[in-house]
Amino acid sequence: MKIGELATQAGVSVQTVRYYERRGLLPEPDRRASGYREYDPAILTRLHFIKRGQELGFTLGEIGDLLALRLDPHTPASAVKARAEAKIADIDRKLHDLERIKHALVHLAGHCHGGRGPVGDCPLLDALGHIDTTHSTSGVTP
Repeated sequence: MKIGELATQAGVSVQTVRYYERRGLLPEPDRRASGYREYDPAILTRLHFIKRGQELGFTLGEIGDLLALRLDPHTPASAVKARAEAKIADIDRKLHDLERIKHALVHLAGHCHGGRGPVGDCPLLDALGHIDTTHSTSGVTP
């Protein structure tokens, strides 16, 4: 199939297919005598794998690692599980950071009276200008 057909069936753009090729996530396709790229229908399965991996939060680099594991018949299931557990730990760290950010914003918003008063009545802008020496993700220590 041609690149346009592949992209349409996978729900991605032609540029995305080419990008995945450059990243090594998709093999270089054979070329017809006319110069058009000719894709094996199995590449559609790989594109769906890549898209699903992204939906689950994996980076393209991580997806490349997972593809390599998938293609190696000697890969133990424990190697795949370890990648999934590492991603879960990463998500947990991000969730924790987002909770801290939310807490800081709730605190700052609670001290902003809003309305038509001067901007100086709201501590949010002022807090963004201060350097946080505690290294919290939010940059604000409530």
